[in-house]
Amino acid sequence: MDKHTEVRWHGRAQQGIVTAAKLLGESCMQAGAYVQAFPEFGPERMGAPVKAFNRVSETPIRRHCQVTNPGYVLIADPTLISGVDSGCGLTAGANEDAVYIINTAKSPEEMRSELGLVGKPARVYTVDAAHISIECIGRMMPNTPLLGALARVTEVVPLESVIENFRKNYTKKFGDKVIEGNVKAMQRGHDEVKGL
Repeated sequence: MDKHTEVRWHGRAQQGIVTAAKLLGESCMQAGAYVQAFPEFGPERMGAPVKAFNRVSETPIRRHCQVTNPGYVLIADPTLISGVDSGCGLTAGANEDAVYIINTAKSPEEMRSELGLVGKPARVYTVDAAHISIECIGRMMPNTPLLGALARVTEVVPLESVIENFRKNYTKKFGDKVIEGNVKAMQRGHDEVKGL
């Protein structure tokens, strides 16, 4: 089996994680990688838990199932951590040394404890993506600040590629104010992530 970089996103409907997974996939594909980006959700209602997944590889991807052993876990809504089933399965199946990026004002140490990762080799990062998005976009949309943080703490994709792809593919859908607000949110997520 080929080695893939696997990403699992956790959030709630209307937080943009499906769009974030798509944007990550598009950005990696433009950089020459093979990618998959797909969601998993139950009833389509605002606030319902949602997962999205990415696979990124230098070789063709032959797996077409859920990402069950991610190396990267992004959590857009920290209220999912206190949910049933060990944080709604946020850490389930993740690699022992997985990277976690959480939308919260709390410290990485606090989140390591809340996720039950104390004493484990996982790396935990936090970024106040909710606050950043409200300031930059005008509403709580943590997806683009989380993408910026992902670009900073991993080698999955450089921030410049994500920004370029976002401008290229979303300019027709959104006005300049929304585009530039999201670009600024990505940059701030990149610059303000804690735990480095």
